[in-house]
Amino acid sequence: MNGKKHIKVCVDFLMILLLPMLMAYSLIGEAAHEWLGLGMILCFVIHQILNIKWYQGLCKGRYTPLRTGGTILNFLLLLLLLTQAVSGILMSRYAIPVSGMSGMSVVRILHLLGSHWGFVLMSLHLGFHWSGIARAALHKRVAHSPALSYLSHIAALLVAAWGAYVFVDRQMAEYLFLRTQFVFFDFGMSRMVFVTQTFAMMGLFCFIGYYLQKVLRKASMNARRRNEP
Repeated sequence: MNGKKHIKVCVDFLMILLLPMLMAYSLIGEAAHEWLGLGMILCFVIHQILNIKWYQGLCKGRYTPLRTGGTILNFLLLLLLLTQAVSGILMSRYAIPVSGMSGMSVVRILHLLGSHWGFVLMSLHLGFHWSGIARAALHKRVAHSPALSYLSHIAALLVAAWGAYVFVDRQMAEYLFLRTQFVFFDFGMSRMVFVTQTFAMMGLFCFIGYYLQKVLRKASMNARRRNEP
């Protein structure tokens, strides 16, 4: 793995670690949430710089179902993360104390929506690129081990099932579709349990993103075969 790929993997894993902690807003405290949010913004900027070639190639080549789906997902995620960054800075009281402006109720709602949809889309994005991340993180022989592949599929299915349970139990759909404007926390739950459960929900959407990528890849291959002379 060269230096640039090593940095990309490190930044990606740091973002994966930061996301569940950011979702534990009331359990970690407002000040910690803001500083972790700034860390996420920094990782996001570095991630964009490291992937600048993707932007440069947007107008080149043919758009297959896989490429089209990935591009739409990336731009939706980019829009949400920019919304999160701006709304978070506008509401900041500790890291960048600029709050007190008018219209904060609208900004807070945008931040609430953006945080939950951003969580879903970032997890889907992770699933879309999971194969590449696994290959980069593991030795080639280990990554292609049949035994490891079988065990990883079983583990992924179990984590996705647990994540689905947590999603329903926490009533995440209420926040995604703004049926409530306030996030409710069980303050009797430890931070570790909350973060672990949030990782399980990430696993659910990563699982969905991984298999969505497979479906789109197959559709792209079928389309290419139909277009071949």
